[in-house]
Amino acid sequence: MVRTRFAPSPTGYLHIGSVRTALFSWAYARRHAGKFILRVEDTDLERSTEASVQAIFDGMQWMGLDWDEGPFRQMQRLDCYREVAERLLREGKAYRCYCTKEELEQMRAAQRARGEKPRYDGRWRDSKKAPPAGVAPVVRFKNPLDGEVTFHDLVKGPITIANAELDDLVLLREDGVPTYNFGVVVDDLDMNITHVIRGDDHVNNTPRQINIFAALGAALPQFAHVPMILGVDGERLSKRHGAVGVMQYAEEGYLPDALLNYLARLGWSHGDEEIFSRARFVEWFDLAHVSRSAAQFNPEKLRWLNHQYLKKRSDAELRDEVARRLEARGARTEGGPALEKAVALMKDRAETLAALADSVMIFYGDSRATPEQLRESLADEVRPALAGLAAKFSAIADWNEESVMAAVNAVLNERKLKLPRIAMPLRLIVFGRAQTPNLGPTLAVAGKKRVLERLREHFPA
Repeated sequence: MVRTRFAPSPTGYLHIGSVRTALFSWAYARRHAGKFILRVEDTDLERSTEASVQAIFDGMQWMGLDWDEGPFRQMQRLDCYREVAERLLREGKAYRCYCTKEELEQMRAAQRARGEKPRYDGRWRDSKKAPPAGVAPVVRFKNPLDGEVTFHDLVKGPITIANAELDDLVLLREDGVPTYNFGVVVDDLDMNITHVIRGDDHVNNTPRQINIFAALGAALPQFAHVPMILGVDGERLSKRHGAVGVMQYAEEGYLPDALLNYLARLGWSHGDEEIFSRARFVEWFDLAHVSRSAAQFNPEKLRWLNHQYLKKRSDAELRDEVARRLEARGARTEGGPALEKAVALMKDRAETLAALADSVMIFYGDSRATPEQLRESLADEVRPALAGLAAKFSAIADWNEESVMAAVNAVLNERKLKLPRIAMPLRLIVFGRAQTPNLGPTLAVAGKKRVLERLREHFPA
């Protein structure tokens, strides 16, 4: 059975690159009727926080990336790592190193001075010296001194690294906490992981991990290293490119299915398909079509895609989403038009739920045009036209788009005016802004009571 895992470190928000990795691992497991495991690699004690752990859980749940086992936490598995380290020590495949931080710094400085690559020189590897008093040792792995490591990456193809390029990495720190490369091997073995799908920044770690697997006499999982995500300028993705935590996208009004669709297309493709459902993605996903080159994150494309998903949502679904956002702003919808009608009118113009909530506020807020705006638009010939329009509006029995525009057109014909001459001041008076969707539908949704109240403030009957 296929078993994949997502293993983030809780040292910050769950960012776009991590979510894309989780998505590929999740989809591969779902595609093959396997299991998807969530593991929290929380051994960076200085930077790991419970807030970051919760952000991981929240982000995964919002995206609908459900896990079958876990979440497992490395700091609750310390005995497992110590047991495996002790086994390697007994079998002569690991050793205790008593170098102090100062000694290691001096070692690396001397190597750099000689133009060499800084690395541990193996001084405790086969040492017969007595351990120095008062120094807590680390446990180091006896990496093979010759030969090479070759593996077939399911994305990148065959990769070979000479063992001479690798030094004796630390397995356990002085406090018994495992390093990344040791912890993931033990975890992947204990959890029977069959496919390790992760970012290609881990390619250089893989030969080290393969050597540990070999020392333990364990079968290797298959590895797939997916390309990193770059900004539109070709630089590594960062906050300035829009690479914020996934829950910020939720706050800004992106739909999880739209973000999933967008991330699926970052580094993977199925022909020319741009928009597809979650179920179709799982049906189509394979590692053979993951690109070997970096993908570019384009916020404009994401907004466009979110707009397509938002337009396809029912007015009732969007009403509920927008209602929560209006409530959070303290806006009251009582006395205003039915929110579903306002949403139906505005959704084709909004790229996000936040923008949609902003746009419907014209019906529920108390926005007013400034005196300067009104002076500029209320020309002498416009005032009597608007006063006459208020009278015609007052006489409408069945308030709808057609009856509203019939009244507007009647005033335009009587006053020999073009629509723009009264449309802007009318919008400013009723909605407090110069731009809205088409005048007839917008006034119809606003309702007779609201329109007349605002007009009567300037043109009493």
